[in-house]
Amino acid sequence: MASSSSWLSLSLVNSYAYAFLILVTSSKNATGCYTSIFGFGDSLTDTGNLVKIDPPDDPPHEAFPPYGETFFHVPTGRSSDGRLIIDFIAEYYGLPLVPPYVEWKNEKRANFWKGVNFAVIGAPTLDIAFYEERGIHNGITNVSLKVQLAWFKETLTSLCNSSSSCNEFLQSSLFLLGPFGGNDYSRSFYSNASIDEVQSFVPLVAKAIGSAINELIDLGAVTLVVPGMIPFGCLAAYLTKFETSDKTEYDSMDCLIWLNKLTEHHNELLQRELNEIRELHPHATIIYADYYNAVMPLYHSPQKYGFTRGAIVACCGTGGLYNFNEDVLCGNRPFLGCDNPSLYVDWDGYHLTEAAYSLMSKRFTRGAIVACCGTGGLYNFNEDVLCGNRPFLGCDNPSLYVDWDGYHLTEAAYSLMSKSLLDGPYTIPQINSPCVSLAVPADYSFDR
Repeated sequence: MASSSSWLSLSLVNSYAYAFLILVTSSKNATGCYTSIFGFGDSLTDTGNLVKIDPPDDPPHEAFPPYGETFFHVPTGRSSDGRLIIDFIAEYYGLPLVPPYVEWKNEKRANFWKGVNFAVIGAPTLDIAFYEERGIHNGITNVSLKVQLAWFKETLTSLCNSSSSCNEFLQSSLFLLGPFGGNDYSRSFYSNASIDEVQSFVPLVAKAIGSAINELIDLGAVTLVVPGMIPFGCLAAYLTKFETSDKTEYDSMDCLIWLNKLTEHHNELLQRELNEIRELHPHATIIYADYYNAVMPLYHSPQKYGFTRGAIVACCGTGGLYNFNEDVLCGNRPFLGCDNPSLYVDWDGYHLTEAAYSLMSKRFTRGAIVACCGTGGLYNFNEDVLCGNRPFLGCDNPSLYVDWDGYHLTEAAYSLMSKSLLDGPYTIPQINSPCVSLAVPADYSFDR
């Protein structure tokens, strides 16, 4: 797994290419690729379950403004100012926004054939009993990954009534499983567990996610997107909790190195688990969504992407170095909102803004094999009307694409590749090795 200081690696281009290739080449176009989406996870994916589970007289802070202000203009139970990645995926595939399971259970409307979301804010991977035995408490929810799977099985009996109809239905469905792990680790830290104890949970969490994937595949799922965790060491909540005067604890982006290493460790073990499952189920398509590296450019160069208020200060909070206070969360008065969430990466200390999620999702949905400049079609390419020849179709932001015109790559892709060649292990011998550098004049500058 790449570290936060080496996100500009060629493997990042490859991971986006692989994810997008799998998602779009199974159909002639994005719209119609999938007939439904099923979501599982925590607050990065919940579209309204927790706010409907909690008692009306004690709602979570996500039930209050300014949550939802950017797109929905009212709180919906999403942990952001607007849409989440699951929303952008649904829009990309021409599907309605995925409704929460609790809403389905109460209403069972016809459009739930298009998908159901079982994710719950605060959901851990491992069962609550595991943590209670260790004195670790989750004050948000007891809905673990196993509970969400049970909800899915209950839902399935209502959506299809035979083995053949279920298989057909699930084969045309997209499953978003996660991210998971964040609440397993954060709640442990908030219960004063040591870093060594928390690290010991990582293999168990990865195995539990793998077990859930196997179970879904056994039920009939064939296309699963499994996200890794975002860099916790860059979130305002944890920067506040673990603030230290020791500057060596921080990287060049002012993120906590040790906490990002924990996140990287989780993502690495998760990817190993996915590789094993791919061997067990070669008929299934299991896609690792690299949330960590998808968002890392926003922390590395927030100004470049329009986040002029920075990446590590929360938009909605209650003041302080990172505009975060665990005792007065966003939505609980007297919070301090921000005038323009689109200028921030961090929304409330724990979650990102809609603008950040939008850019992250585009890194997966715009992908690597669709040309930025072309004339429409599956790959936005037509040999008879090349880029530059009218009527070509340009793209709004080439930095979100790998392919420029069907034959060549974008500057952003070449930049990633060149930095990997100059700084990384992709030349043999390495360009920066002593034997090669001797052939380069001392006064030569790569900035020329």
